[in-house]
Amino acid sequence: MPTVTRDFEAPDAASKAARQLEAIEETTTDLVGEKLTLNMGPSHPATHGVLRLVLELDGEIIEKADPVVGYLHRGDEKIAENMHYNQFVPYTDRLDYLAPLANNVAYACAVEKLMGWELPERGKAIRVLCCELARISSHLLGVGVFAMDVGAMTVFLYTFQQREYIYNMSEQLTGARFTTSYTRVGGQIRDLPEGFVETLKAYLDDLEPVIDEIDKLLSRNAIFIGRTKDLGIISKADAVAYGITGPNLRASGVDYDLRKARPYLDYEKYEFDVPIGTVGDCYDRYLIRMEEMRQSVRILRQLLADLPGGPVNVADAKGLLPKKERVLMKMEELIHHFIIATQGIDAPAGEVYFGAENPKGELGFYICSKGGGVPYRLKIRSPSFVNLSILPKLLKGEMLSDIPSILGSLDFVMGECDR
Repeated sequence: MPTVTRDFEAPDAASKAARQLEAIEETTTDLVGEKLTLNMGPSHPATHGVLRLVLELDGEIIEKADPVVGYLHRGDEKIAENMHYNQFVPYTDRLDYLAPLANNVAYACAVEKLMGWELPERGKAIRVLCCELARISSHLLGVGVFAMDVGAMTVFLYTFQQREYIYNMSEQLTGARFTTSYTRVGGQIRDLPEGFVETLKAYLDDLEPVIDEIDKLLSRNAIFIGRTKDLGIISKADAVAYGITGPNLRASGVDYDLRKARPYLDYEKYEFDVPIGTVGDCYDRYLIRMEEMRQSVRILRQLLADLPGGPVNVADAKGLLPKKERVLMKMEELIHHFIIATQGIDAPAGEVYFGAENPKGELGFYICSKGGGVPYRLKIRSPSFVNLSILPKLLKGEMLSDIPSILGSLDFVMGECDR
């Protein structure tokens, strides 16, 4: 696997600041002051959502950090246990609401694993398309907001514009820009619309130069390097011990990507690299996301070049809603539609777990079924929630002013933390 490069010299400005900090610490070593407890958030521009940090400070140094979630009061898992399987699809949009298309896919794959269904090739390809578009969209916003947190406003404007184009394509594909609800258990609500492939190809051609431009603006920027290099380091051992996944795990040097380790949706057919970091600091986490966007473009180009034909949904007619025109013309189809709409999919009893490589990490769904159209228990492994578990250790000893950089580099979303 390729390793992201860090071929730069430490900027003089950053080195000077480090020497100044050392001098200050030397003069204040013998001073003992009262420690301050500070609440940062939950409504704060640098906490990326309704995250509250209870900080214990010794001057500007963080002695203790206690992250607090629970301000959204969602109860998604309990809601799922009182809904038919397909009725819960819109709720998955609201987990990582920056990548709703990918959330839909992960949930549908979990239920299909319980049902024992296998999608046709075109259905799998469309889902891969959705997942990689969602990855690019999420990373664009993640990198843009991260840059803005450390003072680089221009980059945010670049990334937000490109993300807006993806929303336009989402509207063309699903009819919605933000909460898409495109995937269904057993397939998609519709096939790709006319002209969508050409639109996506043109977008990929325009996106790659923008990624290179962002790279030029940030990767050798002295201020950005000074605010991210050797800051918020997560060691390989800590990353594994805390169950961190996704770009944050790979930035620490762990070669683990579910698309390679446990391929699904025919990901083994696509050629792509998994970038790996060397230090595990904020700068490495930025580099990983930049390279992952390039690899997603690479996957999408292969997919569009060899897009299979055929149906997009499974062949099990009893488990899916019949087509509308047939419902309006035949009594049997009307009865079938009524049963599916009122009773849901007749799932077998059993337990399954499915994990997908989402932009934030491993999004997993555990389903316990006792049969029928409603899950007995449903639990969600949300990557942002797990990734935040390392904050008490990660923030200890860092400066108060470095919190925005560290939080921005972790790229979490609170919608799936308080699920």
